[in-house]
Amino acid sequence: MAVKQLSVFFPAYNEEGNIATTTEKALSVLKKLNLNDYEVIIVNDGSRDKTSEVAHDLAQKNKFVKVIDQENGGYGMALRAGFKHAQYDWIVYTDSDGQFDFSEITKFLEKAETNDYIIGYRIKRNDPFYRLIFAKIWALSVFFLFLIWVRDIDGGFKMIHRKVLDKIPPLKSTKGAMINAELLIKTKKYGFRIAQVGVNHYARVAGSPTGASLKVIIRSYLELFKLWLKFH
Repeated sequence: MAVKQLSVFFPAYNEEGNIATTTEKALSVLKKLNLNDYEVIIVNDGSRDKTSEVAHDLAQKNKFVKVIDQENGGYGMALRAGFKHAQYDWIVYTDSDGQFDFSEITKFLEKAETNDYIIGYRIKRNDPFYRLIFAKIWALSVFFLFLIWVRDIDGGFKMIHRKVLDKIPPLKSTKGAMINAELLIKTKKYGFRIAQVGVNHYARVAGSPTGASLKVIIRSYLELFKLWLKFH
């Protein structure tokens, strides 16, 4: 296996009902892989519930778990914090809400030897209908502006090599979906190899999704157009 060390992080906002189960499942999977070392980082993005308390309890019980607490800055800020604090070259990030099966990380690892950025696309997305519509319109917008198409831009299960983050221009996006589009566009523009793998997507057990407010959507489009201007 090409990957011997792995950093895994979960961006988390108000996930007190999910973060323990999600983290423990990931640790169970990682323990069984043929890795020399690994870490699991919980990025608490200013949660207003007990996410931080639960996360720190997990870290006290397991040496492989670390917690980053920050003021609420949005999904993009949480991802940027995860990238910054990850210590290994290969970085996996996935949602903390438990809608993905972390054991499918093996699909990503199989692609690591010949790719730099591996995107998990949801085979059947288990989200409300309005979110599916927004996602399709957003994907088409990225395609028409940048001529880049992947099956699931905003899927919350991805794996990336540190060299991509070191070479592309610094990520700027904060709230909403733009961070995923920005990372995809810059990775493609700088000639890195991208692969896609199908993953299962399950319904939430607890908590509520965020990121689909009109304000966040408008902001994401403004950031998308600004990025388009930079590349044209």
